[in-house]
Parts: sequence; C-alpha cells; structure tokens
Amino acid sequence: MATLRDADPAAGDARAVQVRTLFSEIAPRYDLLNHVLSLNIDRRWRRRAVRALGWELAPHGTYLDACAGTFDLALELARRQGFAGRVVGADFALPMLTRGMPKVHGAPVAPVCGDAQRLPFATAAFAGATVGFGVRNLSDLGVGFRELHRVLKPGGRLVVLEFTVPPGRLLRAAYLFYFNRILPVVGRMVSGHPWAYEYLPRSVRGFPGPRALAELLRSAGFASVEWSLVSGGIAAIHVASKAGPKAGREGPQYPRRAR
Repeated sequence: MATLRDADPAAGDARAVQVRTLFSEIAPRYDLLNHVLSLNIDRRWRRRAVRALGWELAPHGTYLDACAGTFDLALELARRQGFAGRVVGADFALPMLTRGMPKVHGAPVAPVCGDAQRLPFATAAFAGATVGFGVRNLSDLGVGFRELHRVLKPGGRLVVLEFTVPPGRLLRAAYLFYFNRILPVVGRMVSGHPWAYEYLPRSVRGFPGPRALAELLRSAGFASVEWSLVSGGIAAIHVASKAGPKAGREGPQYPRRAR
C-alpha cells in the first residue's frame, strides 16, 4: 500500500495528500527539471495545446488553467498576441504557485489555490480551460472532469495535455527505458527528492490511454471529444467541448483521432 513518501501512486484521498506533498517539495527545481528532462519539447506541446483551445473566438474571455503549477501553460495563453482576456491559474499546491509568481509579473494571470476536483468557481464561469500534465494526478478523474465541465460556458473547450505511452514498438521501448531508468536518476540528483521522479513513470503506466481518457471525458458530459498524439505518442492532446456552442464557436480545425 502506497504511503505519503512512496513513489507508488496512492488512491482516493491519500492520492491528493501524496500529490500535494510531492509537488510542494519539488517546487524549487520544478521548472528546471521540466525543461531539461523533456529536452524542451514540452514548450512545443504547450503551444499546440493553446492553439487547440480556439481562444481567438473569445479573446476577451476569462480562461482557466487547472493544475497550473508554476503557470507555464497559463502564460503560454496569456502572452499570445491578440489575447486580451484573463487566465486564472489554479493549483492546490501553494508552493508551486508561489514559485511561479515571479514569472507572472505583468501578465493577465490570476493565481488561485484550489483543488481541480472542488473548483472554487461559479458554474459557466470560463470561456475555456486547459490542464497540462495534471489530470494524471487526480484521485478521481470522473469528478475532476465533471468539475471542469461545470465551470465551462456552453460551447467552451477543455484542452488536456498529458503524457501517454507511444504505440510504436521501437519508440515505446526507448521511451520506457528513459522514463524508468534515466529520468528517476537525473530527477533525484537535481531535485534532491528521493522518490518524486519514480512516481512520474509509475503514474503514467497506470493512467488510461487516449481512447479510454476520451470515453471518461464523454462520460463527464462533454458533447464531443477529439484527441491527437504528439511527438510520436509521448503525449496526447485531448480537445473536449461542452454542449451549446455559441455562433461561430467552431474555431480552427484540429486533427481528429476519436469521436
């Protein structure tokens, strides 16, 4: 059975405590490790996720970035040319928000310490929402997706960027070798945390694949769900829409992989 200081993902309420503890403890080195361990590919993934949001149709709107961490995804949207709205960056690990605050200076990003499974926002409060590498850590995906559905305006989009396991045999073998052998060692050396970067590959192994995740989004009430693999399947971008689109809400086309 997983404990609060165990790399094996816990379940239920213990998962929330485990994740909050983990990210609070690695916050000082989180940004450095993110970019180094991903070879900076994560920046490209975030750009694609923001493009998929279709924010150009409501450039003055208020958007939510849940599980915001140190605001990388929130800032990717907030600093887009032509964006004139506001991004609320919510995370339940206060040290992560505190660590990211210097990056927010001058940007239309408002930090909120809040749990993605109990969002402290009114129904239909946001024009769109994003989650980058966060849903994997939720103790109950269904609850989290229903909350995200609740806070979206009709026609709003949710974009979920998350790790997955590549389908190709050779890339999958290389990916799993890196994830299971190299990443934990480098992560432990740089962060000084004994198990945080062992938790990451274990949480990915136990996470639903893109098709299963799409079904969970539909079960949470989203009217349409599309997904696309990026970088050969190292990660996936899901785009889910809430029923009741406003006029012209269709926005830019996005590669369709599931319906």
